Amino acid sequence: MSRVWKWNRPVTVREVLEDLQKERSIAYTTVMTVLDNLHQKGWVRREAEGRAYRYEAVSTRAAYAAALMNDAWSQSDNPAAALVAFFGMMSEEQRRSLSDAVRIVQGPETQEPTEPSESAEPAQRPEPREGPPENPASAQDDGGR
Repeated sequence: MSRVWKWNRPVTVREVLEDLQKERSIAYTTVMTVLDNLHQKGWVRREAEGRAYRYEAVSTRAAYAAALMNDAWSQSDNPAAALVAFFGMMSEEQRRSLSDAVRIVQGPETQEPTEPSESAEPAQRPEPREGPPENPASAQDDGGR
């Protein structure tokens, strides 16, 4: 998939083979089998071109990574704790990227001013509650209910 995503266009088995052979010895049939398996799994679509096929990714690398993260997060028995642990593993650069992504998703109408007002108070942590953890993505101003 890395090779298909790298070119961001339909590729042939021969193109992938030649690119891989710059790093290691690999057989044409191996590359053909892997691309066919990716097609059967729905990761790539293919279109006939003469006696060969051109393979194209069904989704982007970013969409794939997002799906993996969503899958891992949704399988957690405590999604909020999983997110906190994940954020704790991030580098400062990754945290900045996360902040940028949140701003993009929220859009301009929900973004906070760049400088806090004089009357702004520091954010306070909510009191611990009993019961199952709440999904932070579904929380709303009305307590998430």
